[in-house]
Amino acid sequence: MEDILRPLYQERASQSNTIGVLIIEKRHNAITATDTFDAVLLIIVKEARQPVFVKHYTYQGKKAAMHIITEKQLNEWLLLGNNKTIFGWLYDGKVIFDRNEYIANLKMELREFPFYGRKIKMGLEFAKLIRRYTDGKAFFDNFHYMDAYNHVVHSLHHLARLALIDNGIHPEVTVWHQVKQIEPEIYKFYQELITSEETLEKRLELLFLASEFLIHSRTRIGITHLIEVLQEKEYWSFNELIEHTELSAYSVDLGLLIEYLIDKGIIEVVNVETKGKGIYHRYYSVAEKLL
Repeated sequence: MEDILRPLYQERASQSNTIGVLIIEKRHNAITATDTFDAVLLIIVKEARQPVFVKHYTYQGKKAAMHIITEKQLNEWLLLGNNKTIFGWLYDGKVIFDRNEYIANLKMELREFPFYGRKIKMGLEFAKLIRRYTDGKAFFDNFHYMDAYNHVVHSLHHLARLALIDNGIHPEVTVWHQVKQIEPEIYKFYQELITSEETLEKRLELLFLASEFLIHSRTRIGITHLIEVLQEKEYWSFNELIEHTELSAYSVDLGLLIEYLIDKGIIEVVNVETKGKGIYHRYYSVAEKLL
């Protein structure tokens, strides 16, 4: 197959902008890995007008896809974890061009999973966990049990991913298979949620109680990155936080996470007078007990 597809990547591999080329072939028991295509060519470039460019081909009764992605886009996917397929492509793909050992070094970094990268990813997962848990609890309190169920399932998924990252493991598509081996307690809660014969209301009630404990036990590792950023100065406006290069990835979840941590006494509100009588600027700082 590589020989047949060679004309598609050979010219690009000769360009100085190209830093890596991999080929991923469909395996019989994992057709989703290539989105049902018989082969995927992954071409990584330094820069491009489009961060992602995809072309589809037909050959000998089969089909192939070529994905050209920028290094910046790849790094964003690896950080945010919002393209799980890319991990499988990097792990399982056959390297057919590697400028200055870029892909080899990237694979080594993924295997070693440096703690700095883990801290950011844990922060992002914890923020999503709090978002899903809080929204789910609000639906539950208002008797919208199906919507609450949906959010609880997602919150447990983020909790599972957080636990895996804490153990130095990249979450893959088969997260629950991984969690079953590493964090059986979380797997058990998930299993009880989806298989229990209790009423949906009762299952949710028990899961929210259990989640309180599980979230509390993961809070320290989940907020390490955010707290380190907050300690860079005495206090911050919210706009300063969302403009910080390391916090921009938290996106819409940052505000809710901060409010959650205020409620837990981990972050404090600093009120600064404005020109308007009785109106204050609201700033945020790390609680004194953590300093």
